[in-house]
Amino acid sequence: MPVTGWMLDRKEREALLERFPPEWPDVIADHITLDADADANADLKAPLPEAECAAIVGGINDGEGLQAMVVAVDGSTDRPDGSTYHITWSLDRRRGRKAVQSNEVIATRGWRPLDDPVPIKIRPARW
Repeated sequence: MPVTGWMLDRKEREALLERFPPEWPDVIADHITLDADADANADLKAPLPEAECAAIVGGINDGEGLQAMVVAVDGSTDRPDGSTYHITWSLDRRRGRKAVQSNEVIATRGWRPLDDPVPIKIRPARW
């Protein structure tokens, strides 16, 4: 099922992984989801989402195998589906963790804001 959102700039991703070291063995750190059900909700030929700016504004490590970075896209962390824009940073698949669980972890446990947001480069994508 195609997903619509934004991919991190590959070169910048490496610097971000150094700045925010992954805390779990399986590193994801590559995209921000806008719509996880793109084919059910829109024409796949529809324009990709634009974004003027994005910044990592916080994060969460649940201590149970999942780490995510919260992102503000065009100044908001609120995704249209009611969840929070984020990048699943790292997880532990041996513990049964999956990237999709980031939504629930952020919703139930909240997240820690950074003192200073970190601007990031993103590009619209469908995958």
